[in-house]
Order: sequence, then C-alpha cells, then structure tokens
Amino acid sequence: MGEKADIKAAIEHIIDPSNQKSLKANDAIRFIDLSDDKKVSLILGVYKIDDDTKKSLNRSIAKIIKLDLGFEGLKITFEPLKKVGSIADQEKGIIYIGVASGKGGVGKSTVAANLAVALNRIGKKTALIDADIYGSSIPNLLDLPILLPAADEDQKIIPFVAFEIEVMATEFFLKDDQPLMWRGPMLGKMLNHFFYDVKWHPDTEFIVVDLPPGTGDVAMDIQKIIPACEMIVVTTPHPSAANIAMKAGFAARQLEHNILGVIENMHAYEINKEKHFIFGQGGGKTVADKLGVQLLAEIPIAQPEVHKGIYEMHEDIGVIYLGLANKLSKILQINQKKQIEQPI
Repeated sequence: MGEKADIKAAIEHIIDPSNQKSLKANDAIRFIDLSDDKKVSLILGVYKIDDDTKKSLNRSIAKIIKLDLGFEGLKITFEPLKKVGSIADQEKGIIYIGVASGKGGVGKSTVAANLAVALNRIGKKTALIDADIYGSSIPNLLDLPILLPAADEDQKIIPFVAFEIEVMATEFFLKDDQPLMWRGPMLGKMLNHFFYDVKWHPDTEFIVVDLPPGTGDVAMDIQKIIPACEMIVVTTPHPSAANIAMKAGFAARQLEHNILGVIENMHAYEINKEKHFIFGQGGGKTVADKLGVQLLAEIPIAQPEVHKGIYEMHEDIGVIYLGLANKLSKILQINQKKQIEQPI
C-alpha cells in the first residue's frame, strides 16, 4: 500500500465520539495529503463539531500518525457529515456520469458539456460539475461569465444555469486570469462544496462530472464522495492518446467504477463529404476493446455554428450527442433495473 492508504487503514477504526461510529462507518476520511516535510493534512467529516469531539479525535489520530507511523506533524480540518440531504446522498437516486481521459487536449470537457446539455434536451434533468480543478474550462464552453456565486438564506451556494442545466466550477471562485495554486486540502474542500453545499435542483436525475485528466488525487477524492459513478473514457484516434486513455480506464476500474464505454473525439475532419483522418484511425476502438466495453460514439471535428462550445440540435454533431444521450439513458435504465433485481 502507499502512504496515504496506510494512513487511512491505520485511523479508520477510530470512533467519532459524537455518534459512536468509526471513521470508516461514517465514511469520514474525506482527504489525506502528505507534505514534503513529513506532515499529514486530513479533512474529516464528523457528526457533531464541538470542542470535546475535536480534542478526542485529535488526540487519538495524533498518537497513530506521530508515534506509530512516524510522521512529524498533523493538521485536521473538521467538516460536518453532509451526505444526508445532499446530492451525494444515495437515497436521492441521482446517476453520476464521470467523463475521464488519460491526458489533456482530447476534448474531454467539450464532450462533458455537450453530453450534459443533450441529456437535458431529451428530458433528463441534468447538472454539470467541473471537477477539472486545474484546467477548468466548462464556464467558457457554456458562455458563462466568471462571477462569484450567490448563496441562499441557508448559506447554500446557488449554481449558475446555462442551456437549461445547472453548473458549478472552480473558476467561479477565482479572480480574472488567476492560476490555481492550491495544495491538496484546499482542493478537497472545494470538491466537498460542490457536492454538499450547492443548492442543486431537487428534481436532478443526472449529474455529469468533468474529471481532471489522468489518475491523480482529485479522481480518488471524488471516488470517496460518489463511489458509484458511471464512467466514460474519452480519447482521440491517435495511438499515443489511446494508450494513455486505457490507463485512465483501468484506474477507474480499480476504483470500482462502472465503465459505460469509450468516446472517440476528433474522429475525422470532413470536407465535401470526404473524411480526412488527421489524428489517425482506430484509437477509440482499441481502447474499447482493451477495456471490454463498447465504443459509444465517434465525434468528428467541427466548430459549433452558433455557440463557443455547444452544438445545436440541428447541427450534425448535435444530432450525434442526442443519439449518445438516448443510448446512455437506455443503458443506465437497464443497469439500474439489474441492480434492483439482484438478490441481497
């Protein structure tokens, strides 16, 4: 196991005195970060935040982290357990679709945005979370201004709306053109805000999550919040992109996510009905075959006619996305039915 996994395994038996359940039972270990100087930062969800609870947990965890595991420092950030009533509450029955890629530049965010809009267009109430923390581009694709979100009387963040879908992204919390320089714990807090502290529409059926490329900490943190995520892997036809996309798919499977299939973006550029395969051919099928899943769509290269990043329903690529949304909706309905019918 890696150091983070060792830490988690070592502390998850500790009891939260405010509800007498273990950290594991509460799914309380939200984030673990290690600094270069052997210091550990944790984000813990606790049932009730008071001085007695914080002192008890600090004392129990510090003993393990410092004495047993030999780390030199410990910082714990406490947050309330917010799953009940939030979009992360499994009782709500929301279906999450994570859009992943092995590398940047394959059009993953464009696919995520257009898929969310297409699902909404076929009658599925859909929201979109831009969890690509360092490379947030969803607001730009949706023609949204970069403004600080408002909050309601309960201090819940009000999401922005574009193309009739609700949207939340890190970029809304940054100043103009400011690069994101946060360390791990701050990223973990931001992700928690997206899932626990945003006032999403109560009728939301689908939430599309634009994941960061690769297999880093953010993907693992999201797995803790939404362990049951349906994954789509995006690649281009090029062999090098396909090779890295396979790794993203296998990583998603290691995190026990279900892989719905593969989308090959930038499939070809068409001139006078003749296809030109600028980035080669076959990458999407190669990834799908290796992962043992279906190739969901091959999306050609074309600039949207009206908007910056979203294709309208009359455009050829808009039609492809509508077909993709219908296909995914049927697959997910079948998967849900199988889960319900499975014997306990």
